[in-house]
Amino acid sequence: MFEPIGMDDTGFAVPAAKRERLTSYYSVGENGLELVDGPDGQWRRVPTFPSRAGGLVSTADDWHRFALMLLAEGAVDGRQLLSAKSVRLMTTDHTTAAQRVASELFLEGQGWGFGGSVDVAAIDPWNVLGRYGWGGGTGTAATGPPTGRTRSG
Repeated sequence: MFEPIGMDDTGFAVPAAKRERLTSYYSVGENGLELVDGPDGQWRRVPTFPSRAGGLVSTADDWHRFALMLLAEGAVDGRQLLSAKSVRLMTTDHTTAAQRVASELFLEGQGWGFGGSVDVAAIDPWNVLGRYGWGGGTGTAATGPPTGRTRSG
C-alpha cells in the first residue's frame, strides 16, 4: 500500500542509509528528558512478527500523503487505490455502546472504525463528533476532519 501512495519513508524499519534522518524518542523521567529509543534502536530492523495494527515508523510527508488519500476517498494522483466505501468503513464507528462503555478509559468519547478512532461523544474538549484519527505509540497523533459518520450502517 505504501508504494502506490508514494510513502517512500514508511515501514517497519528504517534502512541504515536513512537512519541519520530519524529522530530520537525521549520521555520525561525523574531527572528530566531521558532517551527511550535512538536511531539505532527498535526501528533498525524489521520485527520478527510485524503487526498489521501498528509499529510503523514514518515521516510527516508520508503521513500527509496518506491523509490526502483518505480525504480523496481512496484516490492518489488520479488512481483509485481504495474504494470510497473502504474509506467510509475506516472512518466510521463500528463499536457498540456496550463496547464503548467497557473501554471508556481508553476511548474517551471515541468508538472505532476499521482502522482508527472516531469521536462519538463530546465528553472532553478535544472530542469533535465524527472526527477520525490514530494515536502513535510514541505520543504522535493525527486526526482527520469530521465526516459526520459516527455510526455504522
